Amino acid sequence: MEQHRTGPPEPRQRPQTPVTAPSTLADATVYPVPARPPRPVPPLVLALRRLPNPRLTGLGAGLFGAATMLGLGSLDQLLLDGSAIVYGLLFLPVSALTALWVREADVVIAPIIVPIAFAIGIVPISGGTGGVGGQTMAVVTSLAVHAGWLYGGTLVAGLITCVRKVRTMARRHRRRRGPQGPAGTTRRD
Repeated sequence: MEQHRTGPPEPRQRPQTPVTAPSTLADATVYPVPARPPRPVPPLVLALRRLPNPRLTGLGAGLFGAATMLGLGSLDQLLLDGSAIVYGLLFLPVSALTALWVREADVVIAPIIVPIAFAIGIVPISGGTGGVGGQTMAVVTSLAVHAGWLYGGTLVAGLITCVRKVRTMARRHRRRRGPQGPAGTTRRD
């Protein structure tokens, strides 16, 4: 009875090209291509590479964004009496960091997390009085008045997310295509 192979097929051997006479080698001289010298890396890029690069899950990124914005909102209320401009300016880098630090599998959740973090962090600076109803109305009013900062941070997170997703898809496509031979044809070894 014939047995079928279960492993991958073995690579085929290419036929050896015959050795040519030295006179024909002179016609096919290959000149080496000079290598490019490495480009100098700007100091800003070097500084950014030294920063931490955690990979947070979707829940972790949400907790990071919400806790950071709540802390920044509380500090803003304590030190600057609830300056909305300072809070909005601090929201933009938190949005970027949240979108950069979320792992690739959860990258599409970053533009969803960021507005929630903004809403949680605006509670201390909204300045509501009169119980739960008054505080809720103050938060809703603050969200409406400072919607520009909210949209700006969400746009930052969305752009970073799109760039990361496109790079991930291109990397997967290159990996799936495999090694390329001359003129874009796939090599078969």
